[in-house]
Amino acid sequence: MRWESQQISTAEPPSAQNGAVLPEQQVLQTALMPLKGFLRSVNTPDFAGVTFHEVLSKSVLNKVPQTSSMPFQWTINPYRGCSHACVYCFARNTHTYLDFNPGLDFDSQVVVKVNTVEVLHREVMKASWQRQQVALGTNTDPYQRAEGRYKLMPGIIRTLADSGTPFSILTKGTLLSRDLPLLKEAVRQVPIGMGISLALTDETIAKVLEPGTPSPKARLSLISRLREAGLPCGVMAMPILPWLTDSDEALDSLFSALAAAGATGVTAGALHLRPGTREWFMAWLAKQQPKLVGKYRQLYGSGSYAPKEYRQWLGQKVHAAKARHGFAGSQAYMHRTVLDARTEEAQYPEGSLPLIEAKPRKVAEPTLF
Repeated sequence: MRWESQQISTAEPPSAQNGAVLPEQQVLQTALMPLKGFLRSVNTPDFAGVTFHEVLSKSVLNKVPQTSSMPFQWTINPYRGCSHACVYCFARNTHTYLDFNPGLDFDSQVVVKVNTVEVLHREVMKASWQRQQVALGTNTDPYQRAEGRYKLMPGIIRTLADSGTPFSILTKGTLLSRDLPLLKEAVRQVPIGMGISLALTDETIAKVLEPGTPSPKARLSLISRLREAGLPCGVMAMPILPWLTDSDEALDSLFSALAAAGATGVTAGALHLRPGTREWFMAWLAKQQPKLVGKYRQLYGSGSYAPKEYRQWLGQKVHAAKARHGFAGSQAYMHRTVLDARTEEAQYPEGSLPLIEAKPRKVAEPTLF
């Protein structure tokens, strides 16, 4: 069932989760909705072009398969879809599970689990809960624009901390700064890992590549604020884009800025193009950088990952940039908690290929360049 049956209702809007009526909103009613626990769909002028689909979830803790190499056991995703609209986002295809398309729908049709805090409290209070690490930001960003409206993260942070559950957050959203006082309190109760996603400093490229995100400059400032608050802050410098953000100049600018901001570590890796993301990204490339379309098709072929030759080449450049700016030997374990002493490289996102940068050796520049 698709979403064409939506009609605007003139009924009085229901109250928000915290009891306040959300202003200037239009409530959209649908006859048949393909979402479990569906409550309503909402448009508001404050979020032009974005529709929020509010649902009630029976469970919010998602178990990570035991075969996964992830450094955490559970995830929470209070939102599905993401208004950050990053054209390369690996999670785009997950929107098709909800009968949305992975392109524009992913950017503009955001599913909100409005009862996340209540359900989480119930789940972590169970006698069977073992307080294993929980990660936020593994699929879509918990501090995307929707969080400014629904304010789910403060309750999530309090609930995890009060239950003694260690957790980590990875985000592009500068809205995180709102919750710095809560995070400073929480880190006294449980180990916390913090990470910012930032892979380029060129503001012009960022505006077309990540049109809904805070600017690179704003995210660099957020890193500094986290460090000033006494919190560690790793950086996920992914994805690095062939011919766009992988030059020596681009990488040097990035690592220099991250060092100046006080980042505690960096993990970098090449773009990968999964189904759903691949089609959307290639359409964007044809519009923004048409001369690169052929090169990308040759580099990625019909698969999701750049060839080993390119990844090794990029790994050497990243290793050199890290060494120049004081990150040699460091890793951005934003999904490891402060007290976690493990040192092996974590693969992220799940299923991606690890960056080869531990043992530098001479690697020729790919012939595709």
